[in-house]
Amino acid sequence: MHTPIAAAASGLLSGAAALGAAELAAALLRPQASPLLAVGSAFIDLTPEWLKAFAIRTFGADDKTVLMLGLVAAVAACAIAAGLLSTRRPRLAAGGVATLAALTAVAALSRPGAAPADALPSLVAAVTGTLALHLMRRPRPPHRDLPAAAEPARAGRRALLRAGVAVLGFAAVSGGTARLVNGARDAAAGGDLALPLPADPARPLPPGSDLRLPGLSSFTTSNRSFYRVDTALVVPRVPYRDWRLRVHGLVHRPVELTFDQLLSRPLVERDITLTCVSNEVGGPYTGHARWLGVDLAQLLREAGVRPGADQILSRSADGWTCGTPVETVLDGRDALLAVGMNGEVLPAAHGFPARMIVPGLYGYVSATKWVTEIKITRFADEQAYWTRRGWAEIAPIKTASRIEVPKPFARIPAGRTTIAGTAWAQHRGVAAVEVRIDQGPWTRARLAPSPTPDTWRQWHLDWPATPGDHHLEVRAIDATGQVQPSRRTPPFPDGTTGRHSVLVTVS
Repeated sequence: MHTPIAAAASGLLSGAAALGAAELAAALLRPQASPLLAVGSAFIDLTPEWLKAFAIRTFGADDKTVLMLGLVAAVAACAIAAGLLSTRRPRLAAGGVATLAALTAVAALSRPGAAPADALPSLVAAVTGTLALHLMRRPRPPHRDLPAAAEPARAGRRALLRAGVAVLGFAAVSGGTARLVNGARDAAAGGDLALPLPADPARPLPPGSDLRLPGLSSFTTSNRSFYRVDTALVVPRVPYRDWRLRVHGLVHRPVELTFDQLLSRPLVERDITLTCVSNEVGGPYTGHARWLGVDLAQLLREAGVRPGADQILSRSADGWTCGTPVETVLDGRDALLAVGMNGEVLPAAHGFPARMIVPGLYGYVSATKWVTEIKITRFADEQAYWTRRGWAEIAPIKTASRIEVPKPFARIPAGRTTIAGTAWAQHRGVAAVEVRIDQGPWTRARLAPSPTPDTWRQWHLDWPATPGDHHLEVRAIDATGQVQPSRRTPPFPDGTTGRHSVLVTVS
């Protein structure tokens, strides 16, 4: 009979084998059918807004990693429980495994665009886990050459060790093979792609637009450093040769494009700063890039938007939906169906093969990654992912600014000091930035030039710092004369407001 420790170890190894087999089955069939991904995605969809906001605020870009680690820990706990039950109540343990498999299969089948085959990885996990658990608890016959008392215990330990090594090896091989298969798929997604040159290139950045001050964000955010906020637990990998974009709904002429057909159209290059609605005052979820893509407004005009249609309901490869006002895309701004970012093929994490970019709107109503469908409809008839959860339908980016130099709670020497940061009011433009020290008068900072109203602006101010603790505060004024408000509001439901401030000590 297994000791509790041996039983728990047997359950844990069996769980690892089940996960490895399930991931391999998903990699060979459809990666989105992975039980872990399916349950994690369903968990994200069912999570209340306050918990999502807490996760983004606390863990930032690592929120998905934390969720996956939590799911793995939950699987480990269930596996240990199954191992402990299997020594005394094997039928109950098997029933628990079957129930978990059924729940994960339901989660996989509930995902947008699911196919019946998406339940297979969960079934494979259940069968593998049950067989591994049976293998590790199977009794072994005694060895005749050893004393009667010692032989069964030694033989049992050797048998358990052999079974454990076999199960662990299976888990490692199946999991490793799954990674290789997924890696090969990732490499095939767009590694051999070269984008055409833009027919309408962006103008060179104005001299001095990047102040290049230590501690200040670069004017152009590198692809690697660009923020990522989305609901995808694992980045969707869409081979560009298989990609299709369907434009339909309330249009006169439905359109369907392959990726080659998309690239055959005139490409436009533009400088556009993006901001996430979950960005807190002074937060990091904003960044600037030079985007390459197709004129989205022209594409809609070719399809012919019918009178009365007011919403572009776009859908990503993983089923996420986004609602964008039709009039915003058609009002003359540089709305793009982007395929490139900062002179490179659009990274998978930022939407390859194609994504939407609409300047002046928060990302959840404008910036669909991995876009595969554009449906012209009405806000009154259909709701997108976040608007179903109470977020605003219309969400223009609010005027904002932040202090990046000096950092909060910095200790700096007395004398001439530079205060610097960034400000944004996309599609209106930043007209002025003001700073005040210790609730004193507002002082105009010097603005760096910006190429268009759709980008952020850097600013700086020389300050004769005196010894003591000081409170630094910033506000921006956009080109319409709107002053960044002082009252702080949370991101929900249409973006945060409030002025950023930092405390520093001068010695």
